Amino acid sequence: MPFWINIIVALISFLISAIAGFFLIPYLKKLHFGQTILEIGPAWHKSKEGTPIMGGFMFILGTLIGTLIGFCLLKSFSKTIELPDFSKSQKLLYGVLFALSCSLIGFIDDYIKAIKKRNLGLRSKQKLILQFFFGSLYLLALYYSGDTSTTIYFPFFGNVDFGLFYYPLMLLFMTFLVNAVNLTDGVDGLCGSVTAIAALSMLMVCVSLGEYEQSVFSMALAGGCVGFLVWNLHPAKVFMGDTGSMFLGGAFVSIGMASRQHLVLVLVGIIFVIEALSVVLQVISFKTTGKRIFKMSPIHHHFEMCKWSEYKIVIVFSAITLVAGIIAVAAVSSGGVISVG
Repeated sequence: MPFWINIIVALISFLISAIAGFFLIPYLKKLHFGQTILEIGPAWHKSKEGTPIMGGFMFILGTLIGTLIGFCLLKSFSKTIELPDFSKSQKLLYGVLFALSCSLIGFIDDYIKAIKKRNLGLRSKQKLILQFFFGSLYLLALYYSGDTSTTIYFPFFGNVDFGLFYYPLMLLFMTFLVNAVNLTDGVDGLCGSVTAIAALSMLMVCVSLGEYEQSVFSMALAGGCVGFLVWNLHPAKVFMGDTGSMFLGGAFVSIGMASRQHLVLVLVGIIFVIEALSVVLQVISFKTTGKRIFKMSPIHHHFEMCKWSEYKIVIVFSAITLVAGIIAVAAVSSGGVISVG
């Protein structure tokens, strides 16, 4: 696969996402779909009240169109050198549908927030039920596309076969990561920046494994995120909302699942994992001891309380993601962290 296809995909996704802001943001303002800030949040976030949410539609559109064009270019090129692998095409389709299903959950949540003018949205149980439902459908789709392996590769231990336990384990794993990405969206430009770098890392992983369909999806996702950052860097003119962050989570997870890079997802998405674990640890600590480990969770708010600027948080968290991505790409290229089907 010529790399110029991925370059074209990135440019298309970036331009569509960035240009969409000129039309979507005024429309969201007209609908009064603005963010409501909780009283328990950082006091300085009150200035963000009323900033339009659901801006995630910008990079969703860019990612979808970029992926479609990239896929068509890939298939046109592959016909000249090899027979197409329909199972990989199916996995790409199922991954896109899974990301959109996650986005649908986020949209329902955002819509409730916009109409009710409160930050509660869907209840946790309602979200989990929907996530388990769509996650189960995605795993079932992967199975019928030929991905029937129940093994996961662990360094120093080799392949571990989980048998039937693989599916509930993966359902919990996927749900955790999707929600982890969602939790990372709390500082201007943070989720978009971290996801863009994570997507570029997954791009290199997929290219090295010959998962070219997933590499196209990864590049489109990265381009869409960068286009969105034109409007979302501090001070943000629009928020992605759960509509966007849930899509990012679903897309990120599906790329790793389709390429069977379970552990790479954890490494590349280390910031997502840390964000989610900070919430878990905070809740456990407060309920068991009455004390908080962090000044506020997720952990990016802790650093805000420590007087870190939003720019500093984005730069540091992005740098950590970049380092983790480099390690992941190096490990996969050397055959060190590959989940064998």
